[in-house]
Amino acid sequence: MKQVILDPTDERVPIRRTLAARSGEVRGRVAMLDIAKPRGDVLIDRLADHLMDRLPGVEVKRYRKPTFTKPAPDELRRRIAEDSDFVIEALAD
Repeated sequence: MKQVILDPTDERVPIRRTLAARSGEVRGRVAMLDIAKPRGDVLIDRLADHLMDRLPGVEVKRYRKPTFTKPAPDELRRRIAEDSDFVIEALAD
């Protein structure tokens, strides 16, 4: 199955990107990062429930950016990197 990565930015010429290596299974600590857009918490709630129902070996930890208008602060990124094996970043409107 061919995977296509869509870039939501307004690049006229897309940058070619490759996927990171995948282990084939999700197990361990999953960080759920809410970027602070409206209803992002609703999406993360649903994703967290879905993961915990289907993958009993997963521990979900929740994080939230102070604002969606700026990148995550360095301290938050460091904490997520130290505490997690996977990251799911969610946005919604």
